[in-house]
Amino acid sequence: MIKTNGKALNPSQTQYGQQDTSYKAAGQLPGITQLVDLFYDNMDSLAVASVIRNMHPQDLTESRTKLAYFLSGWLGGPKLYSQHYKPIGIPAVHKHLPVGQSEAEAWLHCMKQAIDQQPYEEAFKDYFIKQLRVPAERIKQVCSKQ
Repeated sequence: MIKTNGKALNPSQTQYGQQDTSYKAAGQLPGITQLVDLFYDNMDSLAVASVIRNMHPQDLTESRTKLAYFLSGWLGGPKLYSQHYKPIGIPAVHKHLPVGQSEAEAWLHCMKQAIDQQPYEEAFKDYFIKQLRVPAERIKQVCSKQ
């Protein structure tokens, strides 16, 4: 059950993407951090993700923090990424990477596995993974493999 303005909303009444409803549905920063940890654990363990894992530093501590902070603001919560780093343009910061369809799908696969392990409402799980396709596609367009 999500609360907004002190009122509880049933999942059927929830309009994800409005104000901070998505941030709250994701469990706020603790829930997002848990999601990010599972995402990077998946990236470390799933064979399909080896190509994207190799694009990251060996120590994922900063990557985990940056993704959690980005998702916080992206989901309608505090804009922690820009508070701690600088404003971010997702495609631009990935431009140096060779990202094609298989890399985008590997990233989404790791994220979907992590989302599926969360205690989110099913409607939010569906909404969230669909929304994540948008930046994945933009990154792919900007960073097409050389």
